[in-house]
Formats: sequence, C-alpha cells, structure tokens
Amino acid sequence: MKQDLLVQGVKLYRNGKYTDALKFFQSLSPGEISDLDTAYFIGLCYMKLKRYEDALLYLEQVVTIVPENDIAQERVLQCRLTLAIIYTNTGRMRLAEFELKSLKETGYKPAAVYSAMAYIAWMQKDYDRCVELYEKVLEVEPDNITALNGLGYVLACRNKDLTRALMLSKKALDLSPESVACLDSVGWVYYKLGLAEEAASFLKKAIALSPENQEIQNHLQTVLNQRNIADLGGQR
Repeated sequence: MKQDLLVQGVKLYRNGKYTDALKFFQSLSPGEISDLDTAYFIGLCYMKLKRYEDALLYLEQVVTIVPENDIAQERVLQCRLTLAIIYTNTGRMRLAEFELKSLKETGYKPAAVYSAMAYIAWMQKDYDRCVELYEKVLEVEPDNITALNGLGYVLACRNKDLTRALMLSKKALDLSPESVACLDSVGWVYYKLGLAEEAASFLKKAIALSPENQEIQNHLQTVLNQRNIADLGGQR
C-alpha cells in the first residue's frame, strides 16, 4: 500500500505536474508513506515551483534523518545535491559549496556533483572554472545531457569555439528532444553563429513548450531584432 501511494505521487512529479504532486503528498496522513519520502518530495515540488524557502523547510529536515537503509541513504544524498542548487539560486554560496564538498568526499555521483559545481561557477561568473567542471563531467559521462548542454551554452555565451558549442548542444538535444533548455541552447548557438533563421526556429519551439520562460523570450527577441535589422539592410 505504501509503495503504491509513493508510485502514484512520484508519477505526478515526474510528469511535471508539480502542483498536483505537492497537493497529493501534503494530503497523505502520517505513516501512509515514510516521513523521509514525504518531506523529500514535498521539498522537491516546492523547488520545481521555485518556492525555495518552502522547499528548504522540508529538504533541510531530510538531511537530519538517520538513514535506515540504502534507499534512505540515497534520498539523503540526493537531498544534499538539491540543497546545493537551492542555496546557489538563493545566494547562499558558502552553504552550497559546503554541501557539494561533503558530497564529493563521499564519492556520490561525481558527474552530478561536478555539474552542480559548474552551475555555481556560472552563477559566480567564473566561466573558466565552469567550463573546466563541465569537461570533468564529460570525462566521467560523455553523454551527460546537463554537461553537454551546459558546456555548449557557456561556450556560446563566451563566443568561444562555436563549432564545438553547436555540436555539444545538438548532441544534448538529440538525447533529450523535448528539453526546453536544450532547444534554447541550440537556438542561442545558432544566433552566435549569425544564423538567425535557424536560431529563431529552435527558440520558437522552446517558447511553445515553456511560454512563460523570460530568458528564452529575451533570446528570441534578440534574434528577431537581428533578423529585422538584416532584412532592412537587404532592402537598401
């Protein structure tokens, strides 16, 4: 019974129905599933909804729970990785770095840890370090979508090795065709290559999947502005 309930809630979460998943886990009575699972998934739902302070209330509880088995241990380690991301998004860099350092010492999922460290480096505008860390991820997992996409995007933003940036971004998109982030990255690389038509095509697909994403809207507007300028130039 407990396992069936957990599967039901996790299915909502994995299908991107974060509000429904949140309501589901909040509706459970104590003991219907483990306290660790309840707190963990409520925290994850809040994180996906970008309600970071609410997420912290639950996820910080998880890391205080003493794991009783390997599954519980995995939950705690996953939670520490999630906390590092939230701490980064809320400007708590020292806490983020502490969590990642602790995870690195345990040997937990080095690719995931390096990816999170790369994200922190990006947020701190340490672009060389960001590239270095994404390269480390790809040494461990050559098909890691996060690193392929992240490295391609960083190279594009820095106007460096745009041919490789496109290769990396397109490989990530091939592995995850419905990824908004990957569509955006491919579009942005095309823009940096001066290929406005191709850029607009991918960015419009990203917007269709995530119409409220302000960053992608900004990217598309930049591309459309460039295309309009080019059209005007051709009419002279």
